[in-house]
Amino acid sequence: MASVYKQFGLSNILGHKKCDSYLLFSGETSLGDGFQAFLYIVGLAYCFIGLSSITAHFFRSMENIVKHSRRVVEIDPCSNAKIVRYEKVWNYAIADITLLAFGTSFPQISLATIDAIQNLGSLYAGGLGPGTLVGSAAFDLFPIHAVCVVVPKAGELKKISDIGVWLVELFWSFWAYVWLYIILEVWTPNVVTVWEALLTVLQFGLPLMHAYAQDKRWPYLSLPLARSERPEDWVPEEAASCKDENNVYDGYAGICQDGSAYQKITGSEDDAESSNEPFDKEINRDTPSVVALWKQQFVDALMLENQESSKLNNLYLWLARIFWQSLLVPWRLLFAFVPPYHIAHGWIAFICSLLFISGIAYIVTQLTDLISCVTGINSYVIAFTALAAGTSWPDLVASKIAAERQITADSAIANITCSNSVNIYVGIGIPWLIDAAYNFIAYGEPLTIKNAEGLSFSLLVFFCCSVGCIGVLVFRRLTLGAELGGPRFWAWVTSVFIMLLWIIFVVLSSLRVSGII
Repeated sequence: MASVYKQFGLSNILGHKKCDSYLLFSGETSLGDGFQAFLYIVGLAYCFIGLSSITAHFFRSMENIVKHSRRVVEIDPCSNAKIVRYEKVWNYAIADITLLAFGTSFPQISLATIDAIQNLGSLYAGGLGPGTLVGSAAFDLFPIHAVCVVVPKAGELKKISDIGVWLVELFWSFWAYVWLYIILEVWTPNVVTVWEALLTVLQFGLPLMHAYAQDKRWPYLSLPLARSERPEDWVPEEAASCKDENNVYDGYAGICQDGSAYQKITGSEDDAESSNEPFDKEINRDTPSVVALWKQQFVDALMLENQESSKLNNLYLWLARIFWQSLLVPWRLLFAFVPPYHIAHGWIAFICSLLFISGIAYIVTQLTDLISCVTGINSYVIAFTALAAGTSWPDLVASKIAAERQITADSAIANITCSNSVNIYVGIGIPWLIDAAYNFIAYGEPLTIKNAEGLSFSLLVFFCCSVGCIGVLVFRRLTLGAELGGPRFWAWVTSVFIMLLWIIFVVLSSLRVSGII
C-alpha cells in the first residue's frame, strides 16, 4: 500500500485531497470516500477487538511466567539439616516494568519502529510514531485509570500495597516526558542527535534499577516508606487454578475449561523433593497432554455458546451474545495457533502473543493511513486519538484484568505508569536512534523533527491534566483508603472526571494542530 505519511505535518485538520491509496485492491478507490471511510473504520474497530482478544492470551502467559518458582536447598548451620524452599524467580516490580508494561506497549513500539524504517533517508523523523506514543501516554493515564476505578465490585477497595515502588515508577514516567520536552525545545530544538537518542534508550535501565532498589529497600536508593500487605502469589490461587469438577483429565494431567493444564503431585514428600517441585501443589508442567491442549484450543474457538449464555432468558440478549461470539470466531481460530501457555512456563505463548500484537498493530497503521487519506483528517490528530487508543488497547485490557483478578491495585496502576516510561525510552528512543544513526552515517546531519512544536504543546497539556489525575488518586487514597473501587457512586464520579481530562487533552491538541490556538 502506498504510504501517505509524506503529508504528515501540522496542516489543518481537514486538509482533504483525493486519495488513490487502497488496502486490498485498486477498485476500492472507486467506492467513494464516504463508503471507504466507513469500511476502514469498521476494519479498525475489528482490529481493536483482535487486540483485546490476543491480550488475554498474553496476560495468561505472563501470569505463568511470573508464578514460576525455583527450588533452593540450604543447610541449617546449627543442625546440618537440609532445608528446601521455593522462591519466586521474578521480582514483582521488575515483572511489572518489563513483562507487563513492555508487552502491552509492544504495538506502539513496533508501529514506531516500522514508521522509522519507512522514513530512512528522508532526513526527517517519522511523525506517526511519536504522535501515537504521546497520545498513548494520555490514553494510558486517563481512560485506563477511569476504567480500572470502576472495575472492582461495588464497595470493594483495592489499593496500592507498595507506595514507594509506585512513586518511583511515577517519577520516571514523568521524567520521560520532561526529557522528551528537553530534546524538542531546550537542548537541540527541532532536531535529535545520535547521542540524545542513545541516552533516551539507555535511560530505560534507570527505572528498572531504581524500582528494584525500592522493592528491596536498599539504603540510600529507596524511599523510607513501609510496604503494606502483599499477596504471596501474583494472582490469587482461586483465580490461577480451576476446580476439579470442571476438569477433563488426560492421564495425570488436568485440562481446565479455560485451556490451562496442571498436574497434582501425590505420594511422599521425598517424591516431591526428587521431582524438584513443591509437595502437594498444583503446578504447570510440560506433559504429553500438550497435543490435547492445543487441539482443545481450536475446539473452544468454534464454540459459540457457553453455560452463561444458555441461561439468558431474554432472546435478544442471547442473540446479541451469539452475534458477538460469531465476530470473535476468526480471531479465536487465529489465536488458537498460540501454544498453550503452560508450556515452558508461558514463554512461548508470551512471545507468540507479542508477534500477533505486532502484526495487528501494523494493519491498524495501514487502516489509519487510509482513514486520514479519504477523510482529510490530519494524520497527527488520528495518531494521538484513534491510533493511540487502538494500540493502547492491550494496556487497557491488561490493567482491567489485573484490577479484576489481583487483590491489590499495584499491577493495574503500575502497568499504566511503566508503559508510559517504556513508550518514551524504548518506543521513541529506538526509532529515533535508527533514523539519527542512519542520517549521521549517510549524510552527517542530525535528525529533524517536523512536528516538534505540536508534540511539545501536547506534552504541556498532558502535564497539566496529569496533575489532576494523580491528584484525584491521592485524594481517594486519603479519604477512601484505596485508589480503585469503593462506593459505586464515587467510583463513577472519579471515572467521569478522569475521562474529562482526556477529552481536554484531545480537544486542545487538535485545536493546536488546526492552527486555531
